[in-house]
Amino acid sequence: MTVGEAIAVSKPAAGGPVRGTQLLVEHMGTVIKRPALSLLEIGWRWLVGIPFLWVFWNQWQKVLAAYPVTASGFTQVDTINPWIGLVQMGGVWKYYAPHAAAILHWLLPIFAVVWIVVSAVGRNLILMRMNPGVRFRPVAMMLLQAAWLALAALAIWGWFASMQWTAITHFHPGVEPELVGFFVWSIFLSLGFYSAFALLSWPFSVAPILMLLERRSALSALAQGLRLGKGFGSKAAEVNMTLGVAKLGIIVLAMVLSAAPLPFADELSPGALRLVTAASFLFYMIANDYFQVVRLRAFVEFRKIFRGGIAAS
Repeated sequence: MTVGEAIAVSKPAAGGPVRGTQLLVEHMGTVIKRPALSLLEIGWRWLVGIPFLWVFWNQWQKVLAAYPVTASGFTQVDTINPWIGLVQMGGVWKYYAPHAAAILHWLLPIFAVVWIVVSAVGRNLILMRMNPGVRFRPVAMMLLQAAWLALAALAIWGWFASMQWTAITHFHPGVEPELVGFFVWSIFLSLGFYSAFALLSWPFSVAPILMLLERRSALSALAQGLRLGKGFGSKAAEVNMTLGVAKLGIIVLAMVLSAAPLPFADELSPGALRLVTAASFLFYMIANDYFQVVRLRAFVEFRKIFRGGIAAS
């Protein structure tokens, strides 16, 4: 059965229920058969990410040259006693945090602007390849990408603030740290913020599709994305959450792959271990970009199911 046939069978008009993940495997197969879509996604993301990492790395090397690692106390960190080691790592963090913040203070705004511009063009091109007839509207796409980035920044700020609260409430001067409680709360809050963002960010991901396919303005598409109704909204949220869990899975898989050579560390050179780590990181980045396209494809198909009768104005 093709994707089109599956959609026709599962339309609400036909009386059959539409599950959010019903066609997800079909969408994954479709994206695999059209590698140009994934290559476009990889291209625009790496076009932004690689220069950003290169600039940050070079700036950080200047910081290390001016403030050596030996002066931070990192070389004296106790690797046997975790309680003492964590407190010492806190001192290292306090030593370098102002210098890292000074770099990010000017680098992050530049990164945000470049990301908004390049991602708008890249996503527009992907949707044009998915749907012939879609127009090139980079300025409107930039507004929607900026809205998504603002939501992501809010989620990151909330997560960072929660991590600060966790550290303050479980680490006290002169008292043995509550490591169990610290790690329990850290894992719980990290997964909570990640899941909440995956569950709530879908209107910002659907808005570009509505804007381009229905020829709306950016504000109209965003407003419509926030009130799509229970049918479309619940399915989009389900797919967003499912793919969020899938990305967590590939993070774990990448960590397992990077750690696999450790039992053979004595037989392998440091270069080989670094190569495996780099390959694992590369695997995660490519898989993550692939699932981004799968999500976009799923949203496009749900738009056909629930809003296919809405003509482009």
